[in-house]
Amino acid sequence: MGTNRSPGLEKTLSFSRDLCYNLPMNENAMKLSRLPPPLLAWYRGNARDLPWRSTQDPYRIWVSEIMLQQTRVAAVLGYYARFLESFPTVEALASAPEEALMKLWEGLGYYSRARNLQRAARLVADRGGFPDTYAGLLKLPGIGDYTAAAIASAAFARREAAVDGNVLRVVTRLTDDHSDIAAPRTKQNIRARVQEIFPEAEADVRIFNQSLMELGATVCVPGGPPKCLLCPVRELCLGRERGTAERLPVKAPQKSRRVEEKTVFLLLREGEAALRKRPASGLLAGLWEFPNVEGALDEPAAAAAVRAWGLAPRAWRNRLTARHIFSHAEWHMTCYTLEVRGRGPEGFVWVDNLEQHAVPAAFARCREEAERALGEQENEHGILEEERGPLGPKAGKTPGTQGGEGSASKSP
Repeated sequence: MGTNRSPGLEKTLSFSRDLCYNLPMNENAMKLSRLPPPLLAWYRGNARDLPWRSTQDPYRIWVSEIMLQQTRVAAVLGYYARFLESFPTVEALASAPEEALMKLWEGLGYYSRARNLQRAARLVADRGGFPDTYAGLLKLPGIGDYTAAAIASAAFARREAAVDGNVLRVVTRLTDDHSDIAAPRTKQNIRARVQEIFPEAEADVRIFNQSLMELGATVCVPGGPPKCLLCPVRELCLGRERGTAERLPVKAPQKSRRVEEKTVFLLLREGEAALRKRPASGLLAGLWEFPNVEGALDEPAAAAAVRAWGLAPRAWRNRLTARHIFSHAEWHMTCYTLEVRGRGPEGFVWVDNLEQHAVPAAFARCREEAERALGEQENEHGILEEERGPLGPKAGKTPGTQGGEGSASKSP
């Protein structure tokens, strides 16, 4: 480099060193500009066959993008098919009962996504269709920079770079960029770089974002060494050339999650279990839960909590522990299964079929135990009825009857 530098050039070079590990920005841009042809050719021949990739319907693309937030593709496939079967159009989603929507979303987590989906669906239905620009899509609830760009490019062939974790990983490895990908500035700069190399042809525009993501998901993979020998753009990769790819991307450590202790009660009464609704705002808002209190209670304290609800413990069946991790918190749960007498407070609902209620995955282990206990109660009740018969104990055949059945009708 020469010694006579203008202030603007010096600033550019300093910025380049920060982002590109001493690589001059023009050389970096030159390498990236050669990326689209080999990447698109590879994608067309190797991309996974995923249902949302075979459509230009903004509704279906939007649903897939929202489901894929914080969720693996394999987990989404079944939910995606069931969701579209129940709500095949944006109008169907807009008019769906919230309880039905929450039940269908059960297990995917991040339930605010489902609520925002319906809020946005109502706006789209009211206006008669989806906005067809990045800026217009950004105005819909639950749609941020990435999702707006992904829908705009795939559904409307808009040249908008969508940057997710896969794209951050691919581009930082390609450019040997050691910036912290958790920093907003890094994401903005990478989006600008991808935007500069976006192809022009409509068919290419629709798949370019997907091709970068596919490369990151299947070849330039996280959590282990990248599969450089399979990479269609390995000759353009500075990370591979310099031996730094496996150490990239750089991400500052996250703050530790807070731990919350909870005691959960699987309350059984005459073949039914108690549920209650969570508050209308906050974590898991408006979903069903098993009654619970803060803290890890021993059995005497748990019994006192049950009595405080106006219930009388009859028999303690089981105790188990479970854990659930949210992005910002970790629940450590002690779950008691017990039979009780009484109805409990007004908010308690007694159900014999948990399938009809949207209980979030945070309570998955407790729910399994509750279903098992309900099944045991049903079996015990069935055995008791078999032994008693519909009109009393079966003491054997009585003269003049057929096997003790007589002419009595069975109880419902």
